[in-house]
Amino acid sequence: MSNFPITNTNKVRRMPKRGHYDRATVYGIIDEALVCHVAFVIDGMPTVIPTLHARRDDELLLHGARTSRMLQHVAAGNPMSVAITLLDGIVLARSVFHHSMNYRSVVLHGTGRLVESTEEKVAALEAFAEHVARGRWVDARQPSRKELKATSVIALPIEVAAAKVRTGPPLDEDEDYALPIWAGVLPLSLRAGNAIPDPRLDSDITVPAYVRKYRRLGS
Repeated sequence: MSNFPITNTNKVRRMPKRGHYDRATVYGIIDEALVCHVAFVIDGMPTVIPTLHARRDDELLLHGARTSRMLQHVAAGNPMSVAITLLDGIVLARSVFHHSMNYRSVVLHGTGRLVESTEEKVAALEAFAEHVARGRWVDARQPSRKELKATSVIALPIEVAAAKVRTGPPLDEDEDYALPIWAGVLPLSLRAGNAIPDPRLDSDITVPAYVRKYRRLGS
């Protein structure tokens, strides 16, 4: 199925024309972003945690220490929501009211499962490494048995999802277009700077191409 079903949970109600339910858009945003925010309720208290993520096929992966309260809560079968946002520009309108942002965002809802098998956990950790920097997994030391034991991985089936996207110039009131005020879009993007070597790095080790030429998908 190329599109996610529209339900009361994922339906975009505010500016519905900006809603997208196709997997290509949703997965493209997930794969480009480096950080997501996981929302859940524990002991009656709403909580949001920023964390890294990765995607393998139709599952969103989260990982962290086995002692993580968030991962333990999700592993117990409790529902969660995940929000991911890419900021593409500041929209400067003629009126303060119509200032906005150009963005691409995704919200997911569901119940995760604890990844238990060592083989699947290693595959998930590879997905995290490759999501951050393609080529890193084969270049770095693989996780030890102790490290694997100390790490939990949660897999969230991507079944209830929607993207919301804003592009283009400001949308001012008709009468405001005649005002002598600059209006437009200030583009923003994530850009990698020059790599800074670890002070303890052997001087003979060169910067790998995937670091030297680093860029995010879609950027």
